Amino acid sequence: MQSLLPLLETLTPPQQALAATIFTWSLTALGASLVLFTRTVSPRLLSAAQGLAAGVMLAASFWSLLSPALEMAETQGMVPWIPAAAGLLLGAAFVGGLDKVLPHLHPGFARDQAEGVPVRWSQGALLLAAMTIHNLPEGMAVGVSFGGAGEGVEGASVGSAVALALGIGFQNLPEGLAVALPLYAAGLSRWRAFMFGQASALVEPLGGYLGALFVVNALPILPYALSFAAGAMIFVVIEELIPESQRSGHTDLATQAALGGFVGMMILDVALG
Repeated sequence: MQSLLPLLETLTPPQQALAATIFTWSLTALGASLVLFTRTVSPRLLSAAQGLAAGVMLAASFWSLLSPALEMAETQGMVPWIPAAAGLLLGAAFVGGLDKVLPHLHPGFARDQAEGVPVRWSQGALLLAAMTIHNLPEGMAVGVSFGGAGEGVEGASVGSAVALALGIGFQNLPEGLAVALPLYAAGLSRWRAFMFGQASALVEPLGGYLGALFVVNALPILPYALSFAAGAMIFVVIEELIPESQRSGHTDLATQAALGGFVGMMILDVALG
């Protein structure tokens, strides 16, 4: 890891974000590839994975995004809580709007339980749309984190951005499988199920690159951008990850995994940041 940071620092922030989000996508693809070898996955494992993802994303929202946003706003002479609160609510409203409009289907639900505008999309397309809503905020978060580090924002660093990418990447592993397995069970070939599973995170490199590019060209509103990404991730945690982690009845396990994910992400961020 110590040799990786100097290498990343030779790249521009958008390039750093692109490299990091390609890494997070690759772990989604790795998780999805397990459908080539297995037919089922334990509900306990899925509950734990979703709880872990919720904890990681909550910790990342504060340590990697909101905390630097507050510090930067204060440095710029703003009332610190205003950009943090406004950006967070705007980010949550943005993802909430996508959730209401974009047709999608969460893993584990029947085709007739699709949300958003009614369409005649296939189950695979609906699942892919659901994970796009989920993964876009993650890519944006990585992008604005690298952008903030590149602009020398107080409280932001390349190490902290790398920690965010690592946390998101590792919780992407079970997500790829969570998309691929229902598709295989619904009759798709293993290969097609894998392709849909890995494609669910292709939006992350796009979100990461554009997020970093936006930040380095709009430094005065960076506190809002960091908080926007945090709000988008927190919305996904509250609206999707926590309820789904509890759905199979393994509530204690999901809660313990969420706490573990939060603590692990916090340690990773502080250690690398």
